[in-house]
Amino acid sequence: MVISAEKPDIKLMTLEEFWDWYPDGYGRFELHNGEIVKVQPTGTHEKVAGFLALELGVEIKRLNLPFFIPRQGLIKAIDSDKSAYIPDVMVLDDNAMENEPIWNKRSTITQGKSIKLAIEVVSTNWQDDYLIKLAEYERLGINEYWIVDYLGLGGRRYIGDPKQPTISVCNLVESEYAINLFRGQDVVSSPTFPELNLTAEQIFQVGQ
Repeated sequence: MVISAEKPDIKLMTLEEFWDWYPDGYGRFELHNGEIVKVQPTGTHEKVAGFLALELGVEIKRLNLPFFIPRQGLIKAIDSDKSAYIPDVMVLDDNAMENEPIWNKRSTITQGKSIKLAIEVVSTNWQDDYLIKLAEYERLGINEYWIVDYLGLGGRRYIGDPKQPTISVCNLVESEYAINLFRGQDVVSSPTFPELNLTAEQIFQVGQ
């Protein structure tokens, strides 16, 4: 769940100012068009995200892939110094970090090719995941993006009618996302992790 910062008259910030402001050691925050947004997920939301991070971490270790999953990291919007986002799970290419100019100092990714997979677990602010972040991640060139809607909250134009729990896997094809939907006993197909044997229902059960 995402809620705006408590002070409605808070000064709009640049990303540089946001980095300097960011509290050390507690809380998760994003920057949306200069406005600080507090990320306050439910326990169930965190359980689903943690499950996915664990499953992907097992695959990374099993296959000895040069990837890692940061505990927390920002993705800078491609053409703005006033927006940055924190995915619920982010798989990074360790070999690409040397080309990230501010990663070591600010834990912030600026290039989509550094990100192998970004995952957002949907809460009541589903528009952020299906609209804002999908568009931003597509423009950045993030090759794979999952929207894990374990409660079936998204709009009908995204998950169908009647609504039901759905995982949308977005794969970059000629600079645009091709989207495949997975439900029930469908095995989630991931270009980054082609040997991952995980059904949509296994993920949804974690959130029940």
